[in-house]
Amino acid sequence: MRRTLVSIVAAIGIAAVALPAASSASTPAPTGEPAFYSVPSHWPSTKPGTYLKSKLVTVPGLDGTAWRVMYVSQAYKAKPVPVTGYVVVPTGTAPAGGWPVLAWSHGTNGMAPICAPSLAIGHSDLPVAVINAFLQKGWAFVASDYQGEGTRIPGILPYIVGAAAAEDTINIVRAARHIPGANTSKEWVEWGHSEGGQTAMYVDHLDPSYGRGLNLEGVVAGAPPSQFRYIDSFLKTSPFAFYILMVAFGFHAYYGNTLAPLGPVLSPAGQKLLPTVTTSVRNVGQCTSLLAAAVARYVQAGQVDKLQVADPYTVKKWRTLLNQNDPGLFKTSSSIPLLIIQGGKDEQIPPISTAILYDHLCSLGQVAERWIYPGQSHAGVIAPSFTDMLQWITDRFAGGANPDPYVPVGVAGVSPASTHWTCPTQAPLVNSY
Repeated sequence: MRRTLVSIVAAIGIAAVALPAASSASTPAPTGEPAFYSVPSHWPSTKPGTYLKSKLVTVPGLDGTAWRVMYVSQAYKAKPVPVTGYVVVPTGTAPAGGWPVLAWSHGTNGMAPICAPSLAIGHSDLPVAVINAFLQKGWAFVASDYQGEGTRIPGILPYIVGAAAAEDTINIVRAARHIPGANTSKEWVEWGHSEGGQTAMYVDHLDPSYGRGLNLEGVVAGAPPSQFRYIDSFLKTSPFAFYILMVAFGFHAYYGNTLAPLGPVLSPAGQKLLPTVTTSVRNVGQCTSLLAAAVARYVQAGQVDKLQVADPYTVKKWRTLLNQNDPGLFKTSSSIPLLIIQGGKDEQIPPISTAILYDHLCSLGQVAERWIYPGQSHAGVIAPSFTDMLQWITDRFAGGANPDPYVPVGVAGVSPASTHWTCPTQAPLVNSY
């Protein structure tokens, strides 16, 4: 590793810098993870998107070459932080300028290092067949684990902190360009779903300033969370009430005790559940199971209030942070083509919330499209919308019109709503899908 870092430093002609707040030794990989996830003690730079290291990974059935990658991103107040993820490129020779990049921002999958999708490429967040569909189009595929998953630093994942995950996503696109042999382009499209849908909204929002040096051609936001002033009351009687605690723990870890104290929002019983999100669960797909099971007992007994002191939105400090992370409160529009996709029977994100979000963006003058697939659930919408989305992304890389004239067709038995909406057309504010 030291020889590799010396080579990188020599190649770019600058001195290595010490990892801020780290010892002179590397930070070991978390228990149960490969040595790759150890963080080197010296970096070539602390600039966002700096490539630190990569390792080839064999993924059965994959139609391309895959690497795990570690790179530099940013935590609160722009503090440099190591983040991991993975990069896959098609087999063959890259076109002039490199492979166009499709970046994936994953949905809710946990908050601990062992939850990192790069630990199980093609078997955790997205199956190999989905990745292959992008490779067959001649696109590279990149995916950030997000800070807090993969390495010991900086701690647990800052769940639903939109700018943090967006910066992690933008920075893996930057870092991928420096992986030897990857040959990725600066042209890219972002796709995220659920938690990743909110990430995608923040990529769309941040890109004009933060994404300099890259060319973002379009953003697909699947079921993006918004309208956080209503989210507590919606979640607390649902099977997803544990999301309330994930948000509290994630904000507390990211913003610190002064800005995000747990005492005003969680009871001692709620705070005692924090170890359930940091416990090493060897099965990546089970990273939320301990917390979900613990909270489910309170939901079934109608006693979720025993975990809470107050709805976070009623607490001034927490309301400020929730508003900062709500795409429904953006004050400026983006010129990047935007597509919002959702199932009409989404059980986690009410479809009316994305209707309100869409209308808000339209009021800002943003060009946006919204596709609703009737009868489809939160995750179930991905399959019937996939071919439509693939065409929309293809049009973005081809420099197609914004808004895209393409009309989604769905699949046999599952068609989009008879009307799909494009700003300035208003979306219906009723859940009639």
